[in-house]
Amino acid sequence: MKPSPLPPEFSDVAFTVSEAHDAGLRPRRLRAADLRTPHHGVRAPADAVSASLEARCGDLLPRLEPLHIYAGPTALALWGAPLPGWTERYLHVGALLGVREPRIPGVVGHRFAFLPEDATLLRGLPVPPPAEAWAQSADRCGSPNPERGRYERSRRPPDPLKRRFLTVDELTAAADYLLTDGLADREELVRVAEVARRRGAVALREAAEFARAGSESPKESELRLLVVRGGLPEPELNWNLTDASSALVARLDLAYPQYRVAVEYDGRHHAEASQFSRDADRWAAIADHDWILIRAVAHDLADEPRRLLRRIERALRSRGWPDD
Repeated sequence: MKPSPLPPEFSDVAFTVSEAHDAGLRPRRLRAADLRTPHHGVRAPADAVSASLEARCGDLLPRLEPLHIYAGPTALALWGAPLPGWTERYLHVGALLGVREPRIPGVVGHRFAFLPEDATLLRGLPVPPPAEAWAQSADRCGSPNPERGRYERSRRPPDPLKRRFLTVDELTAAADYLLTDGLADREELVRVAEVARRRGAVALREAAEFARAGSESPKESELRLLVVRGGLPEPELNWNLTDASSALVARLDLAYPQYRVAVEYDGRHHAEASQFSRDADRWAAIADHDWILIRAVAHDLADEPRRLLRRIERALRSRGWPDD
């Protein structure tokens, strides 16, 4: 027998069993096959199943109290920041003004000294402003020491399966996104990093210092951090190389216009023949304008960072760096 239609207010959102009872739905209706139970005491339409972070937050929303908001990495991801995949393992929820944090499986609860009126609704989900979400995501560990290949204030990079917060490099990539997308400015990042007794304040201050508007992917941020920490000059980000008629030749990830040296991250594993042909034409056009192009792949960043730095340094020195 086909279940009776749900009230319009329950047709495409999660709702509590209590709300359903108040609307006149009987317990048997709540056990029908067209409904699922994402959390204890919550029902949602079965045809609206989605593994996306936003959908999971929507499923949890009926269980949140009025002074609960999505927080930390969860809120930062909802704002669109590019984060490591492990950050979606848990949903982070913050409790405000001394309210008890939620105790729900799969949810990490926090308490924040944060005013409710400063929160906002993002596609119907309560979140802090982007800069505050960024600051709530900080880990206490330091940044990688390029000489030792490990983290300064911890013995090894945190195990992704046990992590719940972002390291300096991940915070920097997220801050790059916020600056580039206009969701925050540097003054905001510095201000939230200096909140009294802020978790990970040292990491936040370091990330705010390294953050730059213009970076368009986490790997570009990682590449820039490697270059700067390696003692090389800071590059221009996503710089447009044009010809004599001002026509665009190429958009370069990291560029040194003074020395005509560019560094790009190539994240493709297997390029199609047509794409490879277009790229080859682009590389030739860059070379025709007397630029040296250094392409970096994932292997360079993960396993051979020093060799990549030496390649970039040789190219810069061949063009006169450092200046006399």
